[in-house]
Amino acid sequence: MITVENLTKRYGDHIAVDDVSFACKPGQVTGFLGPNGAGKSTTMRIIAGLTPASSGTATVGGTAFRDIPNPATQVGVLLDASAQHAGRTGAEILRLSAMTLGIPKSRVAEMLEMVSLTPDEADRRVRNYSLGMRQRLGIANALLGDPHILILDEPANGLDPAGIHWMRTLLRDYANRGGTVLLSSHLLHEIEIIADEILVIGHGRIVAEGTKDELLAGNGARVRSLDDTALAAALSRADIHARPADGGGLTADAAPEDVGRVAAASGIVLVELRPGDGAQLEEMFLQLTQQTQREQPVLQGAQP
Repeated sequence: MITVENLTKRYGDHIAVDDVSFACKPGQVTGFLGPNGAGKSTTMRIIAGLTPASSGTATVGGTAFRDIPNPATQVGVLLDASAQHAGRTGAEILRLSAMTLGIPKSRVAEMLEMVSLTPDEADRRVRNYSLGMRQRLGIANALLGDPHILILDEPANGLDPAGIHWMRTLLRDYANRGGTVLLSSHLLHEIEIIADEILVIGHGRIVAEGTKDELLAGNGARVRSLDDTALAAALSRADIHARPADGGGLTADAAPEDVGRVAAASGIVLVELRPGDGAQLEEMFLQLTQQTQREQPVLQGAQP
């Protein structure tokens, strides 16, 4: 379990992480979302013992990372796939890690197979790796010590669609076996698919958290009536914004019960009224962080 309590990090007058608290539970993948500069990486570096906090605490399994004996056997960390010795081969990097951890070298071959790096690729120097190959090597290194907690910062960067599917399956299986996963990404669609719990951070503060269903609950209503034009006008008079929905009807920025009250008061017969469960996490994310992000997040499949 990862526990973060009232975590704050200041760099002079700049507050990179501002009183952040959350918990990542065993058996779950926790997705950490936010625009660039929101504080995701700084928070993860503090958890991994690489950056000191200005105040607050971050513990892994109830212990500060720096106090864990042989921590890589307890916590697997991948914060920067490019931060690997470019002059060594992938296999050499894993063998050195195995020696440091005091685990059998046979584990190296198991990890290379798990992340689908071929013998030829394993014997290639890392300077000749693509970003996707470096991500696979970094994940292999994080899993080498058979930890029960994973902390991964943007692990899908550089992976092709097949690689992203592979990573998603790997992490899902890991969590299903009782592992704890903290996964940061700006590929919002991937987080929506894989995460059990979602944290949204903007300007160093947690602006939303919960399951996908919880975050999308109350995110508007889908409504159809015998006279949608009259219903739209009635909702507008009640200061409820409504817009045409795909397939007919309206999507309203209000809870279903509020839409129903307006329709009843206006004598408009409804034929459908339900939560706006068609809303996407991307839309919710943009709404929550529109005042804090400095640039648009990269959405999967977006054109440059």
